[in-house]
Amino acid sequence: MCTAISYTPDEHYFGRTLDTHNSYNERVVIAPRNFPLSFKKVSGLPSHYGMIGIAAMIEDYPLYYDAANEKGLSMAGLNFARNAHYNSPRPGMCNLAPYELIPYILGKCSDVSEAEFLLKRMNIIDIPFNDKLPLASLHWIVSDKNRSITVEPLKDRLKLYENPLGVLTNNPTFNVQMENLSNYMHLTNTPPENRLFPNIKLNQYSLGMGSIGIPGDYSSMSRFVRAAHIKTSSPKGACEEENVVQFFHIMNSVSMPKGVVVLDNGNYEITVYTSCCNTQKGIYYYTTYENYSITAVDMHSENLDISNLIECPLITSPKITHIK
Repeated sequence: MCTAISYTPDEHYFGRTLDTHNSYNERVVIAPRNFPLSFKKVSGLPSHYGMIGIAAMIEDYPLYYDAANEKGLSMAGLNFARNAHYNSPRPGMCNLAPYELIPYILGKCSDVSEAEFLLKRMNIIDIPFNDKLPLASLHWIVSDKNRSITVEPLKDRLKLYENPLGVLTNNPTFNVQMENLSNYMHLTNTPPENRLFPNIKLNQYSLGMGSIGIPGDYSSMSRFVRAAHIKTSSPKGACEEENVVQFFHIMNSVSMPKGVVVLDNGNYEITVYTSCCNTQKGIYYYTTYENYSITAVDMHSENLDISNLIECPLITSPKITHIK
C-alpha cells in the first residue's frame, strides 16, 4: 500500500510513501552515468542518464522503489496485487522484468513522451531477480514537469493511461480510480454553497466544511481521492523550502501510523519512508517513520561520471530538539 504524487507548484516535485510491514535495508542510491546497468533479456546500458532514488541493494544491484534522473524524469512502482500480470518473453519485444523497468526507462528517457514510446514496445516478463526474491506485483507512475502517465501490466496488455492528476495509489485499476472521483465532485477548499435549502439560512459552524465527505480511511481508493484533493488545493510556495514542506504535508495526509492497519500475521502496515524529489535540481528529500526531520541528498553534488554506485543509508534515528 503506497501513494505517489507529481506536484508542480513551479518546479517539479515527485515522491511517494512506502507503506509496508517490513524493510529491505532501503537507502538513497545514486546511479552515476557510467554505472553499468544489466538486464535479464535486453542489452545492458554501460552508460545512461544519472539517477537518484531509494532502492533495496541486492547483489550490488539497485532495486529502485522510486527515482528521478538528471533530465527531470521520475518514476515509482506501487503495489498492484492481484491485478499485475507478467508474461513470458516474446520475440521482437523489449522484454523487461518489473524491477528493471525504473532503471531502464530513467536510464534512456528524458521525458514522459520518450518513456511512452518505449513502453508501447515493452513486454513485462515473469522472471524474478533471484530464487529468494519473488516478483512484486506492481504498476507505475511516470512523470515529468508537464505530464504523468500510469503504466499497468494487465492480462490482456500493458495499459498506458494519461494521468492528469499526477496521483497513484494501488488497486483497483487506474480507470476505476478516476471513475470513483465522480462521487466527490462536491469537494471544495472554500466554504460550501447551501444548495439543500437555499431559502433557509444555514450556519457554517466550522471551517473546512467544503471537505465534508472526503474519505478518511486508509484504503487505496480513499487515499487516491484524499491525495488528489489536497494536492490540487495546495498553493505555490514562495521558495524551495515552502514547496518541499507542503509536499510532505500532502503526503502526511495519506501516511499510515502504526496500529491503523493490522495484517493477518499481526504485523502493522506503516509508512516506512516518504520521499520528495525536486527533479529539476536533482535533490532528493526524505523522512522515515522514526525520523520526521527532512533529509536532503543532492545528486549533483556527486561526480556523475564515475562507474560506482553512491549509497546513503537512511537516517532513521528520531531527532527531537530539547529546549532547556
